Amino acid sequence: MDWQSAPSYTIRLMISASAALFAFNSAFSAEEKKPTACNEDAMLVFDASGSMGGSVGLGVATPVTRIDKVRSALAEVLPSATRFRRVGLITYGPGPYQQCNVKLDLKPTPNAADLIMRAVNALTPAGRTPLTSAVAQAADVLDFRHKPSLIVVVTDGEETCGGSPCDLGKQLHAAAEQLTIHVIGYRPKGFSWTGEQSLVDAKCLADQNGGLYIAAETEEDLILALEKTLGCPMVTQQAYNATVCPLLAHS
Repeated sequence: MDWQSAPSYTIRLMISASAALFAFNSAFSAEEKKPTACNEDAMLVFDASGSMGGSVGLGVATPVTRIDKVRSALAEVLPSATRFRRVGLITYGPGPYQQCNVKLDLKPTPNAADLIMRAVNALTPAGRTPLTSAVAQAADVLDFRHKPSLIVVVTDGEETCGGSPCDLGKQLHAAAEQLTIHVIGYRPKGFSWTGEQSLVDAKCLADQNGGLYIAAETEEDLILALEKTLGCPMVTQQAYNATVCPLLAHS
């Protein structure tokens, strides 16, 4: 049967089928090119400046320090987060008092939870807050100019070593292939940063690079913030759908 002798409804059916096949192939190709959830390397930028050694509560006889709370939150989140992506660690602040120290503890590594916790547990907060330098080094470690990357900053204070987090955020965004920076600002109730400009700078660093600024007052807040930024909610949801939903359907 040729096009001229075919009934009009047959021609319409063939055209519709061809259009549907084209749409399917286009969607399949787009899905193939779509990046897998949580496949980018990540760097955790960890604040170990002197203020992190401060007590969480005012007037507590046996003080629990801020760094203790962050360690506890990390121990809760890292085992699951590091199953889905390679994670590395940069710390700043430990070492001689009032120094602007930045240290690369670990490049992005698979299943890095134990290695990261070992490094974090060994820290003694003492120095200042070279936040800008630490983030810049984290970006370089990730080769951010050439591949998608993620940085998660956990800090309880503002830049104190002369850098500008906001300016750095703009520079990174201009040069990056695809860089996301999240900032978790740990601000226990009853304490505050030196000034509001520090908050503006931290938010600017995240905003310039498609990230979130999340304020955390408690350990529970820290856990939720780390899960949201370093974790993999898409993969977690897929796993839930694959395991729990079929069970519910047959219950």
